[in-house]
Amino acid sequence: MNRAFILILFILPAALPGEEDIPLVPFVINHHERIDSPADVSFLLDAPAGRDGFVRVKDGHLSKPDGSRLRIWGVNLTGWVRGSTMLPPKEEAALWARTLARAGVNCVRFHFLDRTTRNAQQEEEIEIRRKKAETEGQRFSSPPAGLIDGSRNDTLELDAGALDRLDFFVAELKKAGIYTNLNLNVGRHYKEGDGVPDYELLGVAKGVTYIGERLIELQKDYARKLLTHYNPYTKSEYRNEPAVATVEIVNENSLFEFWFRNWLRGELAPGGKNHQLDFPPRYERQLTEMYQAWLAANRTGEEIARLRKLAAVAPGAPVPRLRRGDFSTAPDELFRAEADFYTHVETSFLTGMHAFLKDELGVKSPVIGNADHTYWIPSQPMLRANSQLDFIDGHVYWQHPAIWGARNTPMVDQPTRSTIVKLSRSPFLNRPFTVSEVNHPNPNDYAAEMIPILAAYGAFQDWDGIYFYTFEPKIGNTWEPYVADEFDITLDPVKMSQMGAGALLFSRSDVSPARHTVARTYTADQVTESMRLPAAERPYFTPGFPLSLPLRHGSRIRSLDGGPTQQFESDPSPPYLSDTGELAWHVSEAKRGAVTIDTPRTQAVVGFVRNNQSRTRHLMPEIKNDFCAVTLSSLTDAPIQRSPTLLLIACARWQNTGSKWNARRTLWDEWGKGPTLIEPVTGWLVLQDLDGAVDVSVTALDGAGRSIGKPAKAKMVEDGWEVTLGTPSATQYIINVAR
Repeated sequence: MNRAFILILFILPAALPGEEDIPLVPFVINHHERIDSPADVSFLLDAPAGRDGFVRVKDGHLSKPDGSRLRIWGVNLTGWVRGSTMLPPKEEAALWARTLARAGVNCVRFHFLDRTTRNAQQEEEIEIRRKKAETEGQRFSSPPAGLIDGSRNDTLELDAGALDRLDFFVAELKKAGIYTNLNLNVGRHYKEGDGVPDYELLGVAKGVTYIGERLIELQKDYARKLLTHYNPYTKSEYRNEPAVATVEIVNENSLFEFWFRNWLRGELAPGGKNHQLDFPPRYERQLTEMYQAWLAANRTGEEIARLRKLAAVAPGAPVPRLRRGDFSTAPDELFRAEADFYTHVETSFLTGMHAFLKDELGVKSPVIGNADHTYWIPSQPMLRANSQLDFIDGHVYWQHPAIWGARNTPMVDQPTRSTIVKLSRSPFLNRPFTVSEVNHPNPNDYAAEMIPILAAYGAFQDWDGIYFYTFEPKIGNTWEPYVADEFDITLDPVKMSQMGAGALLFSRSDVSPARHTVARTYTADQVTESMRLPAAERPYFTPGFPLSLPLRHGSRIRSLDGGPTQQFESDPSPPYLSDTGELAWHVSEAKRGAVTIDTPRTQAVVGFVRNNQSRTRHLMPEIKNDFCAVTLSSLTDAPIQRSPTLLLIACARWQNTGSKWNARRTLWDEWGKGPTLIEPVTGWLVLQDLDGAVDVSVTALDGAGRSIGKPAKAKMVEDGWEVTLGTPSATQYIINVAR
């Protein structure tokens, strides 16, 4: 890419309300031209991945064989947009492994491997649709191509070429110190030759995967084919590969979610209304028959007769299943019986698959069932089954693009609705917890807040892993210098710039774990009745729970079948201070929130920094931007106070060239094209208390990690060393301190 082109100035059409008119300028992330630079944090990784053996669970956390913690700082791998792929060609595999390692990524989640491959004609048809969308200013994406041979009339065989690319990429990732997370059932679309009843109605077959006999058989068959496959480059089968950190059984798939969202109606039929998701009649009948059989085995004849009476059906008739609209009026005994049945179905399936993977196939890696992924419904019922597997997982997005209406608002102004609070409802005592999907999806003027806040509070909550959704390797010269998807961070000039600093915060554990953890218990009835609580109890569905607690203390579940939930202290007034003294979440009536991170090796100010008096021990900003995130980290083991090399990340908002907001500034009516543009963080920083410093120089880096011009000298002032930001325009800076 022509570097001179990248530096051409583009003027921002309009500034955000209340901020100075700071022009947007081109700033492109270019991984193909990326060089090793002092901003490289691959020193955090132990290469090769799994060199000493398998990841295991020790003392409630993911650990390496020597007992030391493994904190996963990861990404999902997909390939939704043009020029992207989940499985790069072999000649580019090492490039992408090195790219991820430089950003501190130590594990990748291979998502949608159970999709089919595509032939040249299919790719051409996709390109025609993409060009049409582009002329209309819209984004266009198509599902990633996976491992399943798309040339067949079934989904029973894996494609040799796709498998070879997976094998080679996994080997290159392993060399770089990057583990692999293998997903099993995610996006598989069944075909006629699979012998799946009503295959043409099922889509990705969520829900029915728990009960369809043929579907369960095929899930096991796929797992066997993938996990017993021999990788010639690592010289091991995946079930015996120590670089495979974890395995996931299903993705965002729960019968409880279907029940809660009224998706078990059994009305999914050709030509039907088909509101959102549902079961075809065949599977609805099977579910009802399974319910009758379960009742016969788990309730007395007298109890079943009483259930029929409560349901107002004739003696001997099937006990009907409840629809969502019946929840508020259903008798307790009827409601709880059906909830117990779904618990049995989910638990039997997930523990059965776990046993199949572990005992029959001999998988050595920890295995998870399903993620807690729907924060507007209760988690406790879904967690009953998942808590019996090896660890717990969660997914969350800040203002997912499927949410219309009022959006594109800063999370710093809504701490008790933040992704941190939502995710903190799921972890258990003495079980690892990972977040395998998270993002501030595009477009969002405030996305710079995500990584530093998530990394800091994830470390404070002592989680075991965070994976961002999603990263998409770009192939050769087929990519263009802009962000073409709501979720793709690969060319995002803010998120990619922040990844290394986030790894230092989280993987290096720069933020200390909470000193005090509040562990809650629930009775079995409380778990079931959580589904009938009002929406006002979101996201914890635990009456009386103070939602600011995860910002102040650790949050865990002790038991879902124990004593009743205890009484909690009331929410204090903000600011919300962590019990370690390292984190503070400031909120104001004027909706100008800010988070400060103040640790020996990483410090940050995030949010409405201007005129907010946000500062840390070493970081005193005087910023012109209304909203930004500024992070300062030591690139050595020494604290900032004594480190010779510091990483400074300064990010505000970004957009594509020509992107246009709708009238409410909530979504883009037009996605625009390249190059990506940043609003450079502009102003001054005073770096305080740098012991013995006699000279401080600052080097700006471009989107390939290369120096922009010569190092600039910081000015010695009364309070420390003053650094000027904004000229040249950049998001990453290396600070060298001479003593």
